[in-house]
Amino acid sequence: MICRCEDRAVPKSARGKIALFTNVEERAVISLQNAETIYQVPLILHDQQLDDIVVEKLRLDCPSANLTEWHDVVDALIHPRRSVEIAIVGKYLDLLDAYKSLIEAISHAGIRTRTKVVIRYIDAEEIGANGTQVLEDVDAILVPGGFGQRGFEGKILAVGYARKKQSPYLGICYGLHAAIIEFARNVLGMKEAHSTEINPNTEHPVIGLVTEWRDDEGVVEHRTVDDDLGGTMRLGEQACALKDGSIAHSLYKKKMVYERHRHRYEVNNDYIERLESSGLSGVGRSDADDLVEMIEIPGHGWFVACQFHPEFNSSPRDCHPLFRGFIEAANQHAERPDDEMSIEAAAS
Repeated sequence: MICRCEDRAVPKSARGKIALFTNVEERAVISLQNAETIYQVPLILHDQQLDDIVVEKLRLDCPSANLTEWHDVVDALIHPRRSVEIAIVGKYLDLLDAYKSLIEAISHAGIRTRTKVVIRYIDAEEIGANGTQVLEDVDAILVPGGFGQRGFEGKILAVGYARKKQSPYLGICYGLHAAIIEFARNVLGMKEAHSTEINPNTEHPVIGLVTEWRDDEGVVEHRTVDDDLGGTMRLGEQACALKDGSIAHSLYKKKMVYERHRHRYEVNNDYIERLESSGLSGVGRSDADDLVEMIEIPGHGWFVACQFHPEFNSSPRDCHPLFRGFIEAANQHAERPDDEMSIEAAAS
């Protein structure tokens, strides 16, 4: 019998009554009082031998639980050494459960780096209407996945702010598309660059279905949905080969990684050479189809975007390397001397 409490355990006298009227042993009346974090709950239950009671009642043969790692998780969460504020620029802010996996993955990275991560949720439409001033005092910027036209120009403005101001940037899925389009427009000078998801007739389709890729002369590549997986919704785990010397390679510490996907539109390979010749680097490619999965801007500091969803492969004890790197970069950005930031502001 697990009894929810507010701030203290069930008194012994009350436990005896509960045991009597529920026909359980008194030791099996477990108190579950309010905790500072949900991750304390397993420790509270373990301290009252709930796991031992269950194992005994079910006659299971298993060793005693070792919660050393879990104690470390809780300690890092309750006693952070640093604090950063990051911006999530999205459009589903009325229902934050839409970003639940993302929020948890950020929390896991905070645990790993002993950082209190304060998330500022910013409506992409607000940036589109009022500009990027709202981003001026955050330590890093994240543009998550999404679909559709609403708020997309605001996301592109957020990417441009991160690129110009040297703010750490992590783009996920649609956040990669926004990064490619922003770079094509403002570095390559392709002012009409867009995704065919939003503008099917764009002059520069830097993002599109592989079945509709065409170069800047309008020549359509003759592909079918069987030529590459990008012609239809790409779902599930896909292999990605990382470029040596990239930020991604240094974080994953391996050449081949496997990440979960859910998207239809891809970076148009016809534009990769021009993008890379102007300073953007495609650092991850799908192993089977040679599709761009990750990009970086070398020399920026920390500018990384991926086509997949790394938030689905994170846990409190084993945070995802991309989120760890993102929060570490946010810490470094937050610790910059004031004079360095003043010089940067003047240069921009």
